Amino acid sequence: MTPSPSPRSDPPATGPDSPVTPAGPLTPARPGELSRPGQPGKPVDRTARLDSPGPADSVPSLVLHATDNGVSWITLNRPEVMNAITWEQRERLIGLLAAASADPDVRAVVITATGRGFCAGADLRGSPSAGERVAGDVARMIRGGAQRLITAVLDCEKPVIAAVNGTAAGLGAHLALACDLVLAAESARFIEVFVRRGLVPDGGGAYLLPRLIGPQRAKELMFFGDAVPAAEAARLGLVNRVVPDGELAKTAREWAERLAAGPTRALALTKQLVNASLDTDRATAFTAEATAQEINMTTADAREGVSSFVERRTPTYRGR
Repeated sequence: MTPSPSPRSDPPATGPDSPVTPAGPLTPARPGELSRPGQPGKPVDRTARLDSPGPADSVPSLVLHATDNGVSWITLNRPEVMNAITWEQRERLIGLLAAASADPDVRAVVITATGRGFCAGADLRGSPSAGERVAGDVARMIRGGAQRLITAVLDCEKPVIAAVNGTAAGLGAHLALACDLVLAAESARFIEVFVRRGLVPDGGGAYLLPRLIGPQRAKELMFFGDAVPAAEAARLGLVNRVVPDGELAKTAREWAERLAAGPTRALALTKQLVNASLDTDRATAFTAEATAQEINMTTADAREGVSSFVERRTPTYRGR
């Protein structure tokens, strides 16, 4: 159970420490470039696949999706509530990540958001109504909800980048930290908000944070619930790079397109090896590594990589 922080308190909607980012969703402009609606000289690429937004309150309009240059762009779009996630949005996110895994033309994923917040957590007000709660209901809800979302990111067969444009709190912070690479705007901040509500961290937080920054630092963040600015998050090892707010989309595009041009299956196997290594002994990890290389050597990209080395030329990977 991951309630989102109130826009009036955690984090504040106004004030000197409020993150400010440009409003409006990221949309494909020309191949490899993003723009926001109304930007002059940035026409939308008509060859990109863009989900129809539908009615203003429909789920596709609240989780925007476009595929461009082999990159699946997933954009949370409820800026008025700092992109707190309803159960319907969560299911769409899980579905889009599964679709990215299955689509050979998708070779990288970016998760980002509109407005001043990346994601304020789970919006429990959008959950389906339920009857009287009995023992086991909450655990079942967490397993089938927040944990499924984090698992979908961790298990996605394509590299996933989080482009954190503002505050990431509770489940929103864990959504970002579950990604393979994390880019943060200078105005972004991360909050383990659960303790402020008298709750235990869920959505994989107690699993993810100790593996990123160690148990003592993780406990500090979870015990106090203090907001961690982007620069401090980078120092701790929570994010890969901090960039000026206006350069977040550009940097995310550059990173995603580099990944999309890489050996996709090798990247997927590498992701699996690294994730699994944190929970296995050396013998198991070494066996998995050898097996992964055996599998990878059957791919066309592996053959291309070896051939290009022998022929002293730049490889051209096709994700096959």
